[in-house]
Amino acid sequence: MIIDKEYPATHSMSTSRFGIDKDGKVALLEFEDNGPVPTQCPDTCAEEIAPNDFASYKDCIRNGVKAISLGGGEPFEHPEIFEIIEALYPYAYVTVTSNGLPLLNEELFSKLSAIKPDKIHLSLHNPSDLEELNRIVQQISELERIGIKPGVNLLVVKSQIDEARKTYRELRKHLSASQIILLPMRHGDTPSPEDMKDVADGANFQSAACLLDCKAPENFVSVTWDKRVDRCSFASGKTKLRSLNYDGLMRALNQTEFKTCLM
Repeated sequence: MIIDKEYPATHSMSTSRFGIDKDGKVALLEFEDNGPVPTQCPDTCAEEIAPNDFASYKDCIRNGVKAISLGGGEPFEHPEIFEIIEALYPYAYVTVTSNGLPLLNEELFSKLSAIKPDKIHLSLHNPSDLEELNRIVQQISELERIGIKPGVNLLVVKSQIDEARKTYRELRKHLSASQIILLPMRHGDTPSPEDMKDVADGANFQSAACLLDCKAPENFVSVTWDKRVDRCSFASGKTKLRSLNYDGLMRALNQTEFKTCLM
C-alpha cells in the first residue's frame, strides 16, 4: 500500500482535474499523476493472469511504478482476484474497477472485507437507470463500512447530459468530486468539454486527460489481458510484450506508435 499519494482508479486512460477559467471555459487544473499499470481481464481470460505473473508487476514497481489498477471485463469474476490483490497490496497503491454486481455476493464481499485493495471504483454506465444508481449508492456505503475508499466512474454520453447531471448531483451527496471520474463516451455520442462542465454544474471535476487534447500520457500505460501495451486502452496500436518485466514493458512502449481514438 502506498500511503503518501492517492491515485484515481481508471483502467482505461490517464485522468486530470478540470476547472472553469475566467472566461467560463473548461481548463486543465492539474495533471493527476496516477501512473498505474492497469490490467484488463474480460470474462474469457480467467487463466491469463496467474500468480506467476506477479514477478513482472513487482519488477515494474521496483522501477518506479506507484499504482496498479485492475480492470476488465469484471475483475471480481477472475478466480484468483484476491490472490492478485493480496500479492500486490504491500508494494503499490492497488485499485479495482468493477460494475459492482459481483459484490452483491455475500461470500465474495466477506472475503473482500479481509483482503482489501486501497480503492474500488464502481462503473455507472447508464445514468438514467435509477435502480442501478441506488445500488451503487448503497455499495458506496458498504465499501466505506469495511474500510475501502469508494469511487465512481460515470459514463457521460452527449444524448444524456441531463440524466448524467442528475446522477452526478446524487453521487456528490456521498462522494467528493475527486472520487468521481466523468468518462466521456468514445466512438460516437461523445460529449464536449462544455457538456462535461454542465454535468458538474460548472464546478471543478475529474475526467480523462484527453478531454481537451489527446496525446500519449507520460505516466500511464495500459496492459491488456493478452499482454499488449499502449499509453491508453482506447488506442489501436498496441504492441505485444516480449518479456514480462519492466524492460519488456518499456521496449514495447518504445515500439508503439500512439494513435488517438478521436478520429
